[in-house]
Amino acid sequence: MSETEPSLLRDQADGPGVQAATDGDATVKNSATPAFTAAAEPVLRPSARAASTVHVVGFWRRAVAALVDLAVLIPCALLITLIVSKIAGVHLPPSNLRLLDLDLWIDLALATDPALVMGFGLFVAIGLTYLLVFHIVLGHTLGMRLLKIRIIDVYGDRPSPARCAARCAGYLAGVATLFLGFLWIAFDSEKRGLQDWIAGTYVIRA
Repeated sequence: MSETEPSLLRDQADGPGVQAATDGDATVKNSATPAFTAAAEPVLRPSARAASTVHVVGFWRRAVAALVDLAVLIPCALLITLIVSKIAGVHLPPSNLRLLDLDLWIDLALATDPALVMGFGLFVAIGLTYLLVFHIVLGHTLGMRLLKIRIIDVYGDRPSPARCAARCAGYLAGVATLFLGFLWIAFDSEKRGLQDWIAGTYVIRA
């Protein structure tokens, strides 16, 4: 999937100070004075003008970063679930549970199995905490760090805590739409998912 770039600085006629490349990866370079743009387009603040070019990351690189994050989160969530279940006296399913038996998982869900409900709740809580802390402190997750990508707001700065919280809410909305909110990245002209549109963020190359 190709990668595109947001129009961080674009005047009404792509005048001086705005330069686009023609190598398939559109790039936008800053001018000394920011031009007026539409509300949906990011405008660099003075603190962010040092970066002359930004590249908005497409679907596949972000998907790989998400898989790396899941590889970190799942073992941690399982370990925490095991510890909490022992403390709370909740009996986990047996170790020989048929993990690929979809009917069994549906039966457990319909029966509101305490272990399943607790495990799912802990996974969601741990995942949101992980995303919120890393987004606020670093502007990227471990997976994003590995893939050399990061999050910016519409002004080119690291997103504020409020934007990070809104982004986490956007993740929940993306899951609630049967992951269509994430798949939208592949079709959106600005390569933004539902969480990006909700929070006013972009994911760019670091």
